[in-house]
Amino acid sequence: MNRFFLILIPLVFGWINWVEGQLVSGPMLGPVELRDAKVWIAVANAGDVSVLKLHRAGETAEKTFYPVKSSKYEFNFCVFTIGGLEPGTSYDYTVEVTALKAKLSRKTGKFSTKPLFQWRNPAPDFSFLTGSCAYFNEPQYDRPGKPYGLDSSIFETMAMEKSAFMLWLGDNWYTREVDFYSEWGLWYRAARDRSMPVLQPLLGSMGHVAIWDDHDYGPNDFGKSYFLKNTSRDVFSDFWLNPSSGDGREGIYTRYQYNDVDFFLMDDRWWRDFENLPDSINGQPNPNKKMLGRQQLDWLKEELRYSKGNPFISFRVIAIGSQVLNPVIPFDKLQRFPVEYYELLHFIRDEKIDGVLFLSGDRHHSEIIKVQPEGMYPLYDITCSPLSSGTHKFAGKEANNPYRVFGLDELQNFGRISISGERSKRKMQVEFVGKKGEALGSWSVTEQELKFTR
Repeated sequence: MNRFFLILIPLVFGWINWVEGQLVSGPMLGPVELRDAKVWIAVANAGDVSVLKLHRAGETAEKTFYPVKSSKYEFNFCVFTIGGLEPGTSYDYTVEVTALKAKLSRKTGKFSTKPLFQWRNPAPDFSFLTGSCAYFNEPQYDRPGKPYGLDSSIFETMAMEKSAFMLWLGDNWYTREVDFYSEWGLWYRAARDRSMPVLQPLLGSMGHVAIWDDHDYGPNDFGKSYFLKNTSRDVFSDFWLNPSSGDGREGIYTRYQYNDVDFFLMDDRWWRDFENLPDSINGQPNPNKKMLGRQQLDWLKEELRYSKGNPFISFRVIAIGSQVLNPVIPFDKLQRFPVEYYELLHFIRDEKIDGVLFLSGDRHHSEIIKVQPEGMYPLYDITCSPLSSGTHKFAGKEANNPYRVFGLDELQNFGRISISGERSKRKMQVEFVGKKGEALGSWSVTEQELKFTR
């Protein structure tokens, strides 16, 4: 399902040129909806001519689509919006890129639109992939010593998965010291890492949505004071095909629905105050310490209310770069921003929003944290990390974390999350998978376990 294969070719001068023509990276498939889909490519020159030719699987009649183009410095991007599709239908496409005196570039792909199941059939079973912390070495700009980037063949393994989409959980590329204070550097880092040959099969094999964390936003641990935050937002919006980016001016938050799951994709950087501000003042939560910001938190609450009223939704996944619940770690979690943490939990409790789980990255290990807030069902935070960056070992207070129901350290991994079962009895199965496809552990929760007593 949703698979095509790309030919891997060599790296030239740190920026990829496809030997058969002008295609630099991609095609990358964005979210595939009921009636439309989006495809992203990067091309060598702003003047290159790009077209996408589409036909239903098994048929020959073609439609041709032309892209919206954007350029920044020498980095040139094209986005095709493919409209007029039918739900639950498979399509084949070809992207062609030509330029004066250049050989034609051609790449093929395929996708299937979402099924229209509402009011007709039970919610279809599906799976998606997830993970965070993707690091590609560049020795002249990396820290001296042992390379921080590990085995990138994990992306080839992921490309072979038969999943509906990939949800990137932040640190999707790593800016370096040479990039932090350079607009060009921020564009270069994203473009260079996106063009890695080993990444291309995954980009085309399924749809992609994303959030960010500090390393693909800017310097380590930075928040609202980063003076190039607007550039970072522009880069993010040009490299991902999310349904929206914040309110159109600030932030990157958005909602994405797939079958019977609502995903709330959060921004943990744009409004974030300095992490080491005191959590409390005179025994009360510090009102001046925020991670999500008033605008985003109000948006999330309204979206959760709307989701609650949708009779077809079984799970509500809040995806955020930082962990949310873990009481043991002393840093980088929403709980260290207690005004917002308790406002959100109290809102879920008071409004009786069923089916909420958190999905996070960042930590360079994978784990599932469980807490039991007063007056509600258990809350879980599923952390999945790293894809290809360095790993670490559980230590200190985290070595035997009493809130951890599953833990995996010192191993590259990604998550495969599957939703299955009959109506009102849906199950979420979380599997952690190694770089060669080996099973590293699993955990599951049912829809019924995440409901308020009424």
